Amino acid sequence: MNTSPESFSATLAAARAEVAKVVIGQESAVELALITLLTHQHALIEGVPGVAKTLLVRTLSRVLGVDTGRVQFTPDLMPADITGTNIFNLQTNQFTLIRGPLFTAFLLADEINRAPAKTQSALLQAMQERTVTIDRETYVLDENFTVFATQNPAESEGTYPLAEAQNDRFMVRIKMSPPARDEELTLARRMMGADTPERVLAAGGLRPVLAAGELTALRAGLDNVLVRDELAAYMVDLVRATRQHESVLVGAGPRATQALILGSRARAALEGRDFVTPDDARGLAGPVLEHRLVLRPEFEIEGLTIEEVVARILEQVAVPR
Repeated sequence: MNTSPESFSATLAAARAEVAKVVIGQESAVELALITLLTHQHALIEGVPGVAKTLLVRTLSRVLGVDTGRVQFTPDLMPADITGTNIFNLQTNQFTLIRGPLFTAFLLADEINRAPAKTQSALLQAMQERTVTIDRETYVLDENFTVFATQNPAESEGTYPLAEAQNDRFMVRIKMSPPARDEELTLARRMMGADTPERVLAAGGLRPVLAAGELTALRAGLDNVLVRDELAAYMVDLVRATRQHESVLVGAGPRATQALILGSRARAALEGRDFVTPDDARGLAGPVLEHRLVLRPEFEIEGLTIEEVVARILEQVAVPR
């Protein structure tokens, strides 16, 4: 597969065009989701119900030619419900593995914060190692295994907050807001016709941009994107500044630096460039850093937000020329 900057950009532009047939608006969310997939990471999608979180993941899987699975997380969900289990087969007198929903390419973990810690830890192993252990046997997951976990920021009743270690496994937090008025009007008009988003998706109205296995090959194109030493140092300084800021109790760790560098390369490739600019890093600072930071209680009481802290850090750290 041709992974030159021009071919790379053209392929991803075609993918965006296909996604736009189903997902109206949400350009920033689509870009962050593609960056997540290109860097082989995981994403936390945050938004109120009805903003197309599930639809986005299903559409991407169809356009990129891979399988998708979905798990609705609930307080009574057990680890075996997502990993699978061995069932004794009376006919063969042997145990047979019944694979759980983790055995897919794109996994939509819906309302992940409603699952208890034991189930979240089972998902954590899959996210980090891309393997699953069932009855002491280890199974390798799909080469494109990616978790898109959703949570509703407006409701906390009956939820289990994600541990800091688990938050850190998500490369970015994708915030999906309600559509603008003209976008919502477009959606309303389509709902009265035959081209509703669900019908387009169900009827096969999308053209797969990649064949099976090509997503892995496409990722190799990121190796051709240059990150200058001074830009790498700038991204390191951004992350380190979160640990030194007076209002931050827990700052971002080294994994955030890795995410910022990988994401910046993918963002540059999306725009058809073979080099990273400071704007790539600055544009990803919020999605990469915000969900990793914990404010000191006294500053939180005063009304300071994580978004404001990241904005201040971006102002304080000198941008390389």
